[in-house]
Amino acid sequence: MKTHSAVGCLNTLLICTVAISAMFSLVGSPAWAAPKGSPWGASYFPNIELIDQNGQSVHFYDDLIKDKVVAINFIFTHCGDSCPAETASLRQVQKLLGERMGKDIFFYSISIDPDHDTPQVLKEYAQKFKVGPGWRFLTGSKADVLLLRNKLGLLRDGIEANKLAEHSTSFLIGSENKGQWMKRSPFDEPKVLAWMLGRNLSNFKSYQNAELASYEGADKLPKLSAGEELFRSRCDSCHSLGREDGLGPGLQGITQLRDKAWLARWLKTPDKLLADKDPIAVELYKRYNKILMPNLKLSDADVEALIVYMEASSKGLEQAALSK
Repeated sequence: MKTHSAVGCLNTLLICTVAISAMFSLVGSPAWAAPKGSPWGASYFPNIELIDQNGQSVHFYDDLIKDKVVAINFIFTHCGDSCPAETASLRQVQKLLGERMGKDIFFYSISIDPDHDTPQVLKEYAQKFKVGPGWRFLTGSKADVLLLRNKLGLLRDGIEANKLAEHSTSFLIGSENKGQWMKRSPFDEPKVLAWMLGRNLSNFKSYQNAELASYEGADKLPKLSAGEELFRSRCDSCHSLGREDGLGPGLQGITQLRDKAWLARWLKTPDKLLADKDPIAVELYKRYNKILMPNLKLSDADVEALIVYMEASSKGLEQAALSK
């Protein structure tokens, strides 16, 4: 009961923080910052000991978040569900932030399965995703990590803490010295996340004398098909629509290369195909650095929409090439 209350309280405060931040940014006022004596400091965040992928021992508050802008998520390296997608998405954000990573902005991925995820395993996982400086993968005792998940509001209500496959897919971005923390989704637009970390949380002063923008002449947002929306939010962190490989293969011509029934099964249950040792699935897994294709819990309608979109995109690229 106490755990539920603590998480609920944190969630409420997080929502309030976001609402206040949004209000001030809209009117061009200084950012709201936690006053002296605010609970969002050393007295709230547990200063637990963690070990990163290089075997270095650090303390959560003193070494990782104090006076920093950060993104924090919880993963386990053998996850075949949301973790690979979340890591790939954050990798895009990291690339957009460029040289600021490791200077004033830091990412922390903390394992919820310390029995399996040793520093060496975490190092191999980071290398698979080709992460750059400023991003630490960390492990610690089960009790300490559970305490931290609870304190950060990232422990799912009603779910037993040892059910790895059902851990929260939300992650946290924030600035400790400003007292601002926000929950985000791994499927948020990377450019938006990069803007929030790199400008909104890092340099609110730039808004103090800013004039309110007029939206009268702004371009209308494009209307996306269901397939394009799914691709942008779920797939393009690993795949291009062209022939260029990313973390996974480029997808131009994929609907001609693969049987449609196989492609539908691969999109819907890639973990099952790999477990069944499907030869194509195994070959792709080996070729692309043994990064698991995540099971994104897509519906049949989602899968069909993605296939239609990928097919249309391939035809568009082929026509564009012929017209040159």
